[in-house]
Amino acid sequence: MPQSPAIEATGLAKSYGNVRVLDGIDLRVERGAVFALLGPNGAGKTTTVRILATLTTADSGHARVAGHDIVADRARVRRAISLTGQFAAVDEKQTGEENLRMMARLSGLSRAAARRRAAELLDRFDLTDAGRRRTGTYSGGMRRRLDLAAGLVGDPEVVFLDEPTSGLDPRSRQELWQVVRDLSTRGATVFLTTQYLEEADRLADRIAVVDGGRVVAEGTADELKARVAGHRLDLVVNDTAAYWRLESHAIHRSPETLTLGLPTDGTAAHVRALLDEVDPERRDVARFSVQRATLDDVFLSLTDKEPAHV
Repeated sequence: MPQSPAIEATGLAKSYGNVRVLDGIDLRVERGAVFALLGPNGAGKTTTVRILATLTTADSGHARVAGHDIVADRARVRRAISLTGQFAAVDEKQTGEENLRMMARLSGLSRAAARRRAAELLDRFDLTDAGRRRTGTYSGGMRRRLDLAAGLVGDPEVVFLDEPTSGLDPRSRQELWQVVRDLSTRGATVFLTTQYLEEADRLADRIAVVDGGRVVAEGTADELKARVAGHRLDLVVNDTAAYWRLESHAIHRSPETLTLGLPTDGTAAHVRALLDEVDPERRDVARFSVQRATLDDVFLSLTDKEPAHV
C-alpha cells in the first residue's frame, strides 16, 4: 500500500471578523519533501501553518498531518510535528545546552537521555563551542539554529518553518538553508513559508503560490516559471515616455532603470517578432537582453505585488 501524504488539506477556510484570510486552500505534500508556501504579507501563509499545526481551528475544510486528522487526532499530530515560528523562542538566560536539555526533559526524556540528545543536537547544528554560553550572547543565526534544534528534540516527522530566515543576514540565511537540506536528507518532511523567492527556488521540491487566501499556482520551480515563459526579454528603453507606452506588455518592470521584461520562449524568431511588435519604428528600445524566467516573474505575474528579495 502506498504511504499517505505527509500533509493533505482540502478546502481550508478561515475568517477573522469580516476579513477572509483563507478562502479554500487545498494542499498535498509528499513524505520527505521540502514544500514551500510562497506569498506576500497577508496572503494567509502563517494562518495555514497555524491550522495545520493545530494552533488555530479552520472555519471549514479538512486536513491530515502525518496521517492524523488535525481535529480528531490533535494530540497525535502534535507529537509528530515541530513548529518554528518567525521569531526565535529561546530562553536568553539559559545556555544553549540548558535550553535543549529543558526541551528534552519536557518531551519525556530522562536526565541522562536529555544530556545525550542536547549534545547530539549541538553538534549537528554546529553549536557545541557555544553550548555553554548564555543564548543572549548568540547572533541571530545562532539563535535560529538553536530554535530549530529545540524543535527537533523529539525527532518529528513533519517540520513546519514559518519564514525561518526572516531578518537574517545572507550568511546566516545560507546556514539555515543547509539545515533545511539536511532535514530533508534525513527523511523529514519540511513545510516552509517564505517571501524570499530565491529561498523557495533553491530549497523546495514543490512550491505553492498563495495570494488573497487562495492557492493561485502550484508546481516545481521550473513548472511555475514555464507558466509565465521559459525566458524573459529585457528591454532598456530610451526615455520615460517610451517606458509608459510599452509598460502594459511587461511582466517585469523597473522604472528606475527604464527596463521592461517581456515573456518569450527565447528563440531568435520570437525575440525578433517581439521587438517588431513593441517597437515597429525602432525608436523606443535602446538595447535588449534575454534572461531565463525567474520566480520573481511568476510572483509578479500571479500576485501583482513586489517580491521580497534576498
